[in-house]
Amino acid sequence: QVPLVESGGGSVQAGGSLRLSCVFSGNTYSRACVGWFRQAPGKEREGVASIYTPDGGTYIASSVRGRFTISQDKAANTVYLQLNSLEPEDTAMYYCATDLRGSWAHLDPKYFGYWGQGILVTVSS
Repeated sequence: QVPLVESGGGSVQAGGSLRLSCVFSGNTYSRACVGWFRQAPGKEREGVASIYTPDGGTYIASSVRGRFTISQDKAANTVYLQLNSLEPEDTAMYYCATDLRGSWAHLDPKYFGYWGQGILVTVSS
């Protein structure tokens, strides 16, 4: 197992910001693709952003590009998702996941073998 612990969710008004954190346990962080996904009530899961930890390369979904940023703190084995200019449509359960194959940053969920428990983000109008 690769435990992933998310934090930083909560409730904000439209236009506000949150920073989500995903902390790894173990020694696999340095060679991982770490992704954030979300699922809103009644909707399918969608990819949000990912980062390839060895070089910091990122991939950001078009739906959030320009508003969300993904980054990392290698020393802390932590990946951050900065959510800015939040909209009610961003309300969802957000999940951190990792693909340990040594792949580039991507958002294909079938290759993410380990998932966190999820953290709720609620944006009110």
